[in-house]
Amino acid sequence: MGHLLVVESWVGSMSRLLPRAIREGGHEFTFVTRDLHHYLRAAPADGAHPLLAARNLVTADTNDTDTLLPHLERLHGVLGFDGVVSSCDYYLPAVARTAERLGLPGPTPEAVEAACRKDLTRRVLAQAGVSGPRFAVCGDVAEAAKAAREIGYPLVVKPVDLCAGMLVREVRDAGELDLACRALSGFPVNARGQDRSPVFLLEELLTGPEVSVETVSFDGATHVVGVTDKSIGGAPAFIETGHMFPAAIGPSQAADAAGTAVRAIKALGLDRAVCHTEIKLTPAGPKVVEVNPRPAGNRITELVRHVTGIDLAAACVDVALGHTPDLTPRPTGVASAAIAFLLPEASGVLTGIEGADGVRDQPEVLELTLTEPGRTVRAATSNNEYLGHVMTADTEGAGARRSAERLLAGLRPTYAECPDELPAAVVSA
Repeated sequence: MGHLLVVESWVGSMSRLLPRAIREGGHEFTFVTRDLHHYLRAAPADGAHPLLAARNLVTADTNDTDTLLPHLERLHGVLGFDGVVSSCDYYLPAVARTAERLGLPGPTPEAVEAACRKDLTRRVLAQAGVSGPRFAVCGDVAEAAKAAREIGYPLVVKPVDLCAGMLVREVRDAGELDLACRALSGFPVNARGQDRSPVFLLEELLTGPEVSVETVSFDGATHVVGVTDKSIGGAPAFIETGHMFPAAIGPSQAADAAGTAVRAIKALGLDRAVCHTEIKLTPAGPKVVEVNPRPAGNRITELVRHVTGIDLAAACVDVALGHTPDLTPRPTGVASAAIAFLLPEASGVLTGIEGADGVRDQPEVLELTLTEPGRTVRAATSNNEYLGHVMTADTEGAGARRSAERLLAGLRPTYAECPDELPAAVVSA
């Protein structure tokens, strides 16, 4: 039995999947957070809160690494940790530094920081010859305008250190570029109270289908578990509206995407890590969008598990403990699994979602999760604003996406007017 140190977490599905994987593996965990109420506010509507499974709950300033590391070192001397992990992107660098400080398994801090900062990722991959978009890292609007003329419109403006597609925008001219840069400048602190880098990342707009490659790296080798395809909507934002595993692409395209992901992970120097690498299948070949050194979000890990029997949350636990993960596929009776997300198309207070009973009763449905009435919403601009999802399985072929999208179309959110002005950006972490 191992004792894991868990430093923060997302409040979405991984907040349940990771504790479940720890428990089912016969392990226990101590949870460290700077704000326990952040998780209590997001208590699940059904079942016990996942933090009730923790052996210890510890409050510490997880945003101040200089004070956090010696504090965790003292805890380690008393509690004896065997590994350290987080599912929250904003704390992955702190986890890597903690593992190094405590002599625990894990990727190097330099590799994790390069993967978590989109500008560093671009530079490392470009130097290694891993294909990606043309890009520029700009310190102000004037520099961005000059770079945009060199790259050419339309292009993509990104923060280098936010998640879930927040403030990622396609821009078609100098006016839209100025608005996108100003929106980024007006968001100086992320959802966890961490100061953001003020730079802008400009990238060539890539065209073609988007996929993600799910991998597990350990002992110097990267193992490809599979390729997931995804639907993107919400232009000029880039909102993930659905996923299917395995991707509905040909074997050669899947192999090319997987090979590109493996080269990117090697270039970054990531080992002892579960990675979720997003790739565009452009007419010129696969190009890396980003490398995430943690299991995929948006329930993709569950799609993989339903089809292959491989539990990527469990693999994350295993590599954090220095164990060899079980990546053996097993017959599940499911040929494809898909998820489709319900997005708000208007602003207001959610009063209900019609059609749920008709969806829930369908035999292909694996999950139906919907937001309770009373939530104040706005038209979606990132992956943080979903109203729920439907997950489906196809036992015969690649039809899971079609059924998920068809069933999602039967869900109809209703709204009441909101008396107060909604914030310019909605965040959830």
